[in-house]
Amino acid sequence: MGFEKNRQFLIASAVSELATNILRYAGRGQVIIRIIMEGEREGIEVVARDSGPGIHDIEQAMQDHFSGGAGLGLGLPSVKRIMDEFSLESSPGVGTTVTALKWRN
Repeated sequence: MGFEKNRQFLIASAVSELATNILRYAGRGQVIIRIIMEGEREGIEVVARDSGPGIHDIEQAMQDHFSGGAGLGLGLPSVKRIMDEFSLESSPGVGTTVTALKWRN
């Protein structure tokens, strides 16, 4: 798609963080990656979705160094920093969906 190597690495890191969270907290889910076009802009959209326990305190989960388990607490905040757009929807007992976009131009 034409992303520079360093941006490819960052996108791969974000995808890895999201997939790791699914495995660690929900046990299973899905990560969908697709190329998107919006006017003249081209980018990658990553959607990570699970039907796990959900996030009880989203504000706390978005703070650096907070972890609901054995992790370092860098996952969701780092994904938000890496990507250009980030949204998180979660309902306790229902699951979590994270949508993140990185624009090429």
